[in-house]
Amino acid sequence: MKKDLLEKGAVLQRDKETYAIAPHLTAGLITPGQLRTIADVADKYNVAAIKVTGAQRIALVGIKEDEIDVVWKDLGMKAGAAVGLCVRSVKICPGTTFCKKGLQDSVAIGSKLDNLYHGKDLPNKLKIGVSGCPQSCADNHIKDIGLFGSGKGWIVQIGGKGGIKPRLADKIAMNVQEDRLFDLVEKIIEVYANNATARERLGDYIDRVGLEEVKRQIDVDSYL
Repeated sequence: MKKDLLEKGAVLQRDKETYAIAPHLTAGLITPGQLRTIADVADKYNVAAIKVTGAQRIALVGIKEDEIDVVWKDLGMKAGAAVGLCVRSVKICPGTTFCKKGLQDSVAIGSKLDNLYHGKDLPNKLKIGVSGCPQSCADNHIKDIGLFGSGKGWIVQIGGKGGIKPRLADKIAMNVQEDRLFDLVEKIIEVYANNATARERLGDYIDRVGLEEVKRQIDVDSYL
């Protein structure tokens, strides 16, 4: 059985012969030119499917192994970290940039977090969700790090995940201001990276040592 070509962002498919790749789209935003390029590449290599993913990317499915390099060259786009022990994705809602319900600028905050951490190596995968209001359209309640906006700042949650044993994130801070938010996220990731065991998700680490201990390690109150 062939292994996924992680360094090329290629994921082996069910047929054990072809691969899917997903160009990285910060905040799920894409230009008309990028859409045309993706469509042209899909036609050129006769891909089996073009799939919009839950991580706000567009995947090209059914690519032959010997075509992966030339497909990426033709796309001229960065690979999304779809697999691997790293920061996988930052899911971002429209926030105050586009949505009438937005209370905070999730696009700006999420895009900056994406630029800082996308692909960062960690003990296990880590997903981030940034929502501009409590509607939580970026699924922040089931992300390893979840942020959502209120009228007074950002609410910060940690430890959420989906999967066979889903876990809702724990709320650790209320009304964090933007000038402290990035430092807090950095500290959360630092604590996780330095203390979790191999392949331990952030939520599992919290369950192992206790939420209060993790909050102490992060020193949450210093960011309020």
